[in-house]
Amino acid sequence: MEHALGLDDLAHGRLEASMRDNGLMTPQEHLTVSLISGGRSNITYSLDTSTNHWVLRRPPLGHVLSTAHDMEREYRVLSGLGRAGSVVPVPVTAFVCRDDQVIGAPFYVMERVQGDVLRTDAQALELPTEQQASVADDLIDVLAALHTVDPDSVGLGDFGRPAGFMHRQVARWTRQLEASRSRDLHGIDSLAEHLRDSVPEQRYSSIVHGDYRLDNCLVRDGAIAAVLDWEMSTLGDPLSDLGLFEVYYSGLAGIGNPVVQSIDGLGSFPPIGRLLERYASRTGHDVTQLDWYTAFAWFKFAVILEGIHYRSTLGATVGDGFEGVAELVQPSIDRGLAALADRQRP
Repeated sequence: MEHALGLDDLAHGRLEASMRDNGLMTPQEHLTVSLISGGRSNITYSLDTSTNHWVLRRPPLGHVLSTAHDMEREYRVLSGLGRAGSVVPVPVTAFVCRDDQVIGAPFYVMERVQGDVLRTDAQALELPTEQQASVADDLIDVLAALHTVDPDSVGLGDFGRPAGFMHRQVARWTRQLEASRSRDLHGIDSLAEHLRDSVPEQRYSSIVHGDYRLDNCLVRDGAIAAVLDWEMSTLGDPLSDLGLFEVYYSGLAGIGNPVVQSIDGLGSFPPIGRLLERYASRTGHDVTQLDWYTAFAWFKFAVILEGIHYRSTLGATVGDGFEGVAELVQPSIDRGLAALADRQRP
C-alpha cells in the first residue's frame, strides 16, 4: 500500500518509529502524512496524530543540484536562530534524521506554526486593509533583523565563508545552470559573464536566507509569524537577500508568474522604495549598489526556475504550481540584463 511521500507500509512504519524514538508520539498513536501544497523545491509534509501536529522537510525527488537541499544545514540554521528568541521568528525544531533508509532521503521535523501563506496578490488583498502595510513593514524589519544577528552568538559563526561571497555565488549559479541546462536560453550566458566581471566590493556580511519573500513566511495577526524555507541560507553578503527581495516584491510585476506575485503598491502595501529606505535605516547598510544585486537575483531566479523545469521534464516534481515555470525563465533573464544596463547608465 502506498502512502504520502511514496512510502510503502514498511517505510511509513519506520517514520512512525523515528517519531516515537524522538518523543513525538506515544506507542498507541498513529501518524498521518500528507503533502502540503505549494512546495516547489524541498518537499514539505504535514505529520499529524490525534493530539499533535508537525511538519517534515525532505529534499526533492529525482535530480538534485549540487550543494542544494541540505537538510542538516537547514535544520542547523533554524535551531541556531531559535536561540535568538523572537528577533527572527522561526519554527522550533524537533529532530533531524540523517538516515535516508527511513523515508528514502534525509529529513527533519519541526513544529507547525499557525499562520497563512500569502502566495498570490488575491490572497494578500484578503488581509484587512490596516494589516497590509504592517505585514510589509514587518517583512522588511525581519530581514533587517536577520542581517544584524551576530552569527557567533547563535552558533553559526562557521556556517559559511562571507569573504568573496558574491564571486562564489556567480560561479555557483553558473554551475547550477550547466547542471540543469536542457535548452537554449537567450542572453543567459551574457548575463552570467557581466555579473562575473562586475562584482561590487563586499562591505557587509551576515546570515542570509537566500530566498526571502512573503510566501516563504507565515503571516498571522498582521505580522510575520515564522520565516520558512532556509535551504539556501549561509553566511554572506546581505545585499544578495535584499536584491532578491526587490525582485519578488516589485520586479515580477507584469510577468505571468506562477511562483510569486509582486505586491508593490497593491492595496495598502507600500512601494518598494519605502521598504528599502526602512531596511537601510535599520541596518545602516548602503544600498546604492543594489542594481547589481538585483541583476544577480534575476540570474539566480532564472537558474532556480530552470532547475525546476528540468526536474519536471524528468517527472521528479511533487506538488502544485509548476505550470508556466518554463515560460518565466526568459523574461527573468531579460530583466536581469536590463538591471545591469540601468546600473551602467550615468
